[in-house]
Amino acid sequence: MAATIAHDRTVLERFPAGAPRSSWPAEEYTAAQRAQGTDAHVVMDLGSDPFLVITNTTH
Repeated sequence: MAATIAHDRTVLERFPAGAPRSSWPAEEYTAAQRAQGTDAHVVMDLGSDPFLVITNTTH
């Protein structure tokens, strides 16, 4: 489920930071999005602790 956050960024997916593989699932998802032409990036939401895959465009 995509949700818009500040600066016209869209959260494409959330991954728990405490997962056994750490940020790998987020990085893999980001790579798949980039392969499809989406300019995606992984960031960490320090307030709630998940890895977020974001894009600077809105969907």
